[in-house]
Amino acid sequence: MRLTFLGAAGMVTGSSYLLEIGSKKYLVDCGMFQGSKAIVALNRRPFSYNPADIDGVFLTHAHIDHSGLIPRLCKSGFKGPIYATKVTAELCSIMLPDSGHIQEFDAEIANRKGQRAGYKAVEPLYTVDEAYACLQQFSPVPYDAEVKLSDEITISFRDAGHILGSSMVEIWLTENGETAKFLFSGDLGQPDQPIIKDPVKIAHADYVVVESTYGARKHDPSDPVELLATYINDTVAKGGNLIIPSFAVGRTQTLLYHLHTLFKGGLIPDIPVIIDSPLAISATDIFLKNSQEYDSEAYDMLYKDHDHPLRLPQLTYTKTSDESKAINKLGRPAIIISASGMADAGRVLHHLKHNLWRPESSVLFVGYQAQGSMGRRLLEGVKKVKIMGEEISVKAKIYNLDGFSAHADQDQLMTWLGKFETKPANIFIVHGEQEMAEPFAQLINEKFGIPTYIPRYGDSVAIAGREWKIEPTVIIAVEPAVQQLRDYLADMEREYAELRLKLEDTVATNAGKLPDALSRADKIRAFTKKMLNDLSS
Repeated sequence: MRLTFLGAAGMVTGSSYLLEIGSKKYLVDCGMFQGSKAIVALNRRPFSYNPADIDGVFLTHAHIDHSGLIPRLCKSGFKGPIYATKVTAELCSIMLPDSGHIQEFDAEIANRKGQRAGYKAVEPLYTVDEAYACLQQFSPVPYDAEVKLSDEITISFRDAGHILGSSMVEIWLTENGETAKFLFSGDLGQPDQPIIKDPVKIAHADYVVVESTYGARKHDPSDPVELLATYINDTVAKGGNLIIPSFAVGRTQTLLYHLHTLFKGGLIPDIPVIIDSPLAISATDIFLKNSQEYDSEAYDMLYKDHDHPLRLPQLTYTKTSDESKAINKLGRPAIIISASGMADAGRVLHHLKHNLWRPESSVLFVGYQAQGSMGRRLLEGVKKVKIMGEEISVKAKIYNLDGFSAHADQDQLMTWLGKFETKPANIFIVHGEQEMAEPFAQLINEKFGIPTYIPRYGDSVAIAGREWKIEPTVIIAVEPAVQQLRDYLADMEREYAELRLKLEDTVATNAGKLPDALSRADKIRAFTKKMLNDLSS
């Protein structure tokens, strides 16, 4: 049997792992790469296998970095079942078509610009129709049921406590009379999240593939609800808006729960709360219809107190683009929750464009911000950003609330791993950037004495029972950071070509401007040399 890491290896997106046993091939997740242009470009790489040869997909949860390439897989020839929990299947029924719409829109914009520049037309990764078509292949599986797919493979979905419907996947593989149990954590949630049940504890597994999004960090111990109230009150006192870029599924509903509590307790002023994301609106509707999945606290609030934790009178939903644009003409403070969570796309860009330059407004991030994303750059203190082709000064207050993350932190991950009654033969550390994965792996070695491995994109491991051997990747991949630099320098080269033509035209019509042009060029040259020396020292 063999396990190959085809995503979320050295990064937090693109989750996908290929399991092979005999002639059978299964994928655990088929997620989209998100973040910088270089990382996003991985979505267009040819699959390293023939999609028609895949026998099935085991989907841990609905987030696009775990599910987003399923429509492309299906349109490329995959015809098998997609196993997932009931709620995950329902969430994918809105999220994948929404992603298809984004793919079509992005391709249309790229082609509009490319046509003027003489570039070849770009095809969307997949269309809305192709996303809808793949939904026919979903096969819902109840939590905790053991499903025998063949003599070689049995699976079970266990609650991962990340978002509604999220799961870790237990897989028993039998080969040559020997069985090895794999456990894929998916995204593990924080204990004591609102609405969501805590992650299930697992006692036995031979091999664990565990996420490490916060593998080297601990969430801020401060009460996130108290901080949320402080940020709202401070922003309202200044007369600004609080913009919250939020993931449509999970984080938005958590925010509604906490805002419900704050309004009810009179801890924040009675101001409008606007959910400006059609996807978040549809996702909230699915949350409302699946109260059987709530934790005991939310369930009791709903059925004993008759007080729904996701309904509040201050709440307004905006579905159309005209309603979205009208938000910025309210003339009074509001809380605006809009996708995307990393501020890379979607309606939130419109609100950032109208509020980032306002010192009275604030932006609050409530989830992980991947390298290269707009959210990461804002948190790192960038002074200007380009939104919809316009350069915007960053004058608004930028806040970050780790406490609302749906990912377990280092201590919570270690507590979960500490519940194993028998030591796994190996733990594979995935779904984390290197600065998170490496300290996490070292801590596991030190505390539990369990071998670990941090796979690179394309690495495989050959497994026989509890014996395993790494086979390094044969996939040639450009380091995303290098590709990001190349893309940036390519933009600079285009700008230089335009500048050169303008300078030549200027000097040709007025030779007296040559000394000034050369003087300025000398300063640029000196700055470039100094930068290279600083970087190489």
